[in-house]
Amino acid sequence: MQILAGDIGGTKTDLALLRVDPSGESAPRELASARFRSAEHSGLSAMVDAFLGGASATIERAAFGVAGPVVGDVCTTTNLPWRIDAAELARGLGIPRVRLLNDFHALALGIGVLGPNQVEILQAGEVDPSGPQAIIGAGTGLGEAILVPTPSGPRVIATEGGHADFAPRDAIELRLLRRLLDRHQHVSYERLVSGTGIATIYELLVAEGLVAESAATRARLGAEDPAAVIGELALAGADPACVAAVDRFVAIYGAEAGNLALKTLPRGGLYVAGGIAPKLLPILRRGAFVEALCAKGRMEPLLRRLQVAVVTEPRVGLLGAARAAAEGL
Repeated sequence: MQILAGDIGGTKTDLALLRVDPSGESAPRELASARFRSAEHSGLSAMVDAFLGGASATIERAAFGVAGPVVGDVCTTTNLPWRIDAAELARGLGIPRVRLLNDFHALALGIGVLGPNQVEILQAGEVDPSGPQAIIGAGTGLGEAILVPTPSGPRVIATEGGHADFAPRDAIELRLLRRLLDRHQHVSYERLVSGTGIATIYELLVAEGLVAESAATRARLGAEDPAAVIGELALAGADPACVAAVDRFVAIYGAEAGNLALKTLPRGGLYVAGGIAPKLLPILRRGAFVEALCAKGRMEPLLRRLQVAVVTEPRVGLLGAARAAAEGL
């Protein structure tokens, strides 16, 4: 059986054509794959056409993880001006149905097929295979999902938890919130825990006079991707303002991961995914992320017992979409 799978993000999209054994006795074999810059295309249908070209392969099933809420097999993407209709895609591919999933739904399914070398443990904890898993991941936005094992297979609950109200934890974050409220009617965690969030935190810390900005860094921020510059300088320890911004970002990220853990009690593990965590892994290893995650007063001992892991496999969402197509999940 040949399947088409995709992981559609606000920045990039991965597509792959795979041959799978319906019995599950052999691993899927990738026939072709490509990565696209999402904003350079008018929609997913056009991108799929560009990927397949004149390919003669008969596609029997297809599934796509999409960054945005999926309602009635339609998704209006959060960080792209796209409307994706599963029925329209199915007609274009000549198949009965296309499976359209929230990107974190696909990501949650993908975690189930990862090996030990595709994750890094931040807190060993205790793992109950029958317990729920929680997934959080910052990239272009902030995604969250819950996976619950059942006798009939995994049940994934896709959420928009990244848009929940940001809750400051100290006086500095209160000052950041006040400045953000001057700009936005609603301040969510995604405003701060995302690629643009890193730059936002840096700018707010500078504006509040909490860090001193160097002229060299300001010049680079005006010419390059701000989040990438700040992350690079923080990892190198080359700019104290960037170090402070990324440290604050990591702590807020960990705090929201802890909020998700309290609401789901993920005894099957809490997984940190998305594009940012692997890039900042040396900083996450220092412990501030886990400390912020566990700093929940009387609930700290409970959270200390959970396994916390970073997903280092960059195509986990694509693997999950392929699994959804192959297994009909």
